[in-house]
Amino acid sequence: MFSKAYSAAIHGIDGLIVSVEADVSDGLPIFDMVGYLGSEVKEARERVRIALKNSGYMLPAKRITVNLSPADIRKEGTAFDLPVAIAILAAFGHLPEECLKDILIIGELSLNGNINKVNGVLPIVYSAKQQGFTKCIVPKENAREGAVVVGMQTFGVASLTEAVELLSGKGEYTPEFVDIKQLFRRDDLEETMDFSEVAGQKAAKRAIEIAVSGMHNILMIGPPGSGKTMLAKRIPSIMPDLSFDESMEISKIYSIAGLMDQQALIAKRPYRSPHHTITTTALVGGGMNPKPGEISLAHLGVLFLDELPEFQKNTIEVLRQPLEDKSITIARLNASYRYPAGFMLVAAMNPCSCGFFPDRNRCNCSINLVKRYLNRISQPLLDRFDICIEALQMNYKELQIQEKQESSADIRKRVDIARKIQMERYEGQNIYFNSQLSPRTIKKYCKLDTKEQSLLEQAFIKMNLSARAYHRILKVARTIADLDQSDKIATKHISEAICYRSMDQKYWGE
Repeated sequence: MFSKAYSAAIHGIDGLIVSVEADVSDGLPIFDMVGYLGSEVKEARERVRIALKNSGYMLPAKRITVNLSPADIRKEGTAFDLPVAIAILAAFGHLPEECLKDILIIGELSLNGNINKVNGVLPIVYSAKQQGFTKCIVPKENAREGAVVVGMQTFGVASLTEAVELLSGKGEYTPEFVDIKQLFRRDDLEETMDFSEVAGQKAAKRAIEIAVSGMHNILMIGPPGSGKTMLAKRIPSIMPDLSFDESMEISKIYSIAGLMDQQALIAKRPYRSPHHTITTTALVGGGMNPKPGEISLAHLGVLFLDELPEFQKNTIEVLRQPLEDKSITIARLNASYRYPAGFMLVAAMNPCSCGFFPDRNRCNCSINLVKRYLNRISQPLLDRFDICIEALQMNYKELQIQEKQESSADIRKRVDIARKIQMERYEGQNIYFNSQLSPRTIKKYCKLDTKEQSLLEQAFIKMNLSARAYHRILKVARTIADLDQSDKIATKHISEAICYRSMDQKYWGE
């Protein structure tokens, strides 16, 4: 007999529907699996055979052939165990073939018949809905993750026996339900870190507010202990709340990476802070079985690189293309995988190896040593920072000031207003932040009067700016104007934006 079940494979951050075809015929009692299979899928043969036996299904001595189609796409992972077992049972007549129509099945089998959780359930269920499926059977531990897809009935099962009962209609099973509104309640998402805890550093706070408002990349330079890391950790607290679509996009990435931890959705903006010993593959993604890297896990959130010059130069240089394209493509012999990487890059560094340059009372580094340290950051990468700010060393009196510092909630209100202005301005253009403006759209939305053009021209010549730096000054000026709720980019907006380019000139200009 022949039967067909449906499952799915992960391709990039999307699911690819896979037909699991099982045929039972007379002949030598062997169990073959075909269809361009990875090693984990090939091993499913033994897991399925023993799980069926231990679940009480004694299969006759027949020739069993299982095909996973399409056969030109490599199948990886352990999520095919359950659909293979179900297809075989249907082929032997233990299940009616009609019950397998319009239902997607995924799950890993233990030898005793229990079903273990798998990665990538959310993008699989989401793709299944787009392909017209109405029901989905997933491991019990993944049920909440799959239930967030509206319009899809997701059933969580703990064993092969439960899956068979559900398909045959013998047991009473209800689809998993998740209250989406509850996941996005502000009371449940309050940040534990707040900008009110940071004393002083008004200039750095202002620069961060501008950076968040337009999703601009920012570099902080300052001596050890000046608060760079403390400021960076609080950036998510002033970022706008995630929309449902943004949350789904982030959650799909985390689901593939196996980082959902039984959450239904990622409801907070990501904050990723990899150590400077990270490898290139771990940062951008890839590997033998391609997985998203840190830049994709930080999508729509913050990627914080502390001690930037300590990273391997080859590692941080690969950020240049994703910073421009907002995505990363991993090319392999058999396929190419595209992962989103629309992150806000926040970096922090010391001005020299000891950290105290240009304070000659504490810094003993020679000029050549300082330059060698700073030159670990290439000019092309430096150009991709829209804002460069100096975090100054705090003195005792500043730390003892008792005046109340502005809270993250207060800053976020201004950020939300600036973001709303940008969304209305760029509606229908696939642009969401000022940092995404292209040279063509800059001419349209960042028009300057004669006075502002003259000021920017003087800065361009005096500071020997590149074309990329010129465009980034205009984009930052546009964001500053939005924070002032001004349609026109004024001289003060241009001046402030230029100041945020002057700091890198101070250290790298000579």
